[in-house]
Amino acid sequence: MKNISIPQAGLILRIVLGITMLSAVADRFGLWGAPGDPGVAWGNWENFIAYTQTLNPFVSKPIAGILGILATSFEIVFGILLIIGFKTRIIALGTSALMFLFALSMAISVSIKAPFDYSVLTSSAAALLLAAIGKTSFSVDNK
Repeated sequence: MKNISIPQAGLILRIVLGITMLSAVADRFGLWGAPGDPGVAWGNWENFIAYTQTLNPFVSKPIAGILGILATSFEIVFGILLIIGFKTRIIALGTSALMFLFALSMAISVSIKAPFDYSVLTSSAAALLLAAIGKTSFSVDNK
C-alpha cells in the first residue's frame, strides 16, 4: 500500500472542510430538508437566525440577521476557495478563526459540550493544520 503524501492529505482536508462549510449553508437554506427532518439542523433561514441570536444573546434580532449574513457569506466564500485551493493558507486561517469563534459562542451561550458534539473545534484545528501544510495537490495555488 502506497503512503499518502502531505500534499494529498492537504487536498482531502481542503475538500472536506469546504464541503462541511457549504453543507451548513445548504441546511440554512432548506436544501437538506425541512425543519424537523432527520439530520436537519435548521431547515430554513429563520431558524438559523434564531440560532444565531441564541449564540449571541446580547444582540437584537436585526443584528443577529446581519451576523447570520456575515457568517453565511464567509462560509460560502471560504468553502468554495478551500475546494479549489485558492489562497489556501490565508483561507484556512480564516476558516480556523471563524470556526473557533463559532465554538466559543456555542460554549458560552449553549454549553461547553456543544462545540465538541458538533466537532466545531475539530474543524477549527483541521483548518489550522491545513494552513500549516502549505501546498496541496490539485490546487489553484500551484498554477
